[in-house]
Amino acid sequence: MAKIVGKYKMETSEGFDEFMKALGVGMVMRKMGNAATPTVEILLEDGTYTLKTVTTFKTTEIKFKLGEEFEETTADGRTVKSTITLDGNKLIHNQVGDKEKKEKDSVLTREFTDTEMLMECKVDDVVCKRVYKRQD
Repeated sequence: MAKIVGKYKMETSEGFDEFMKALGVGMVMRKMGNAATPTVEILLEDGTYTLKTVTTFKTTEIKFKLGEEFEETTADGRTVKSTITLDGNKLIHNQVGDKEKKEKDSVLTREFTDTEMLMECKVDDVVCKRVYKRQD
């Protein structure tokens, strides 16, 4: 199984603008999101993962245990209930939006190989694919 813990830098991104649009992200925030080249760092300590995403605009960090629901504020400012599970070499990140605010659910799948993290972002029938190269 590929190692999950490590540092990754985004190389390519396809369909991210459409993904953000489907989530209801405004144009200014989408422009910043599209211009960003995130670095993702994943740590594991005592069964708790830390996933830190750094861009020139913003740094976000979540801490989670596999299979345990937690509240997450996404980079675009939504508050979602998230659960992350491990399926083989994939971290499946389910984000459930606030139905009262008519926020959408999304799924972020991160697949790990020896050299990269392949990320798929899904909302409704919109799919975005992002490739991150392992840095360490």
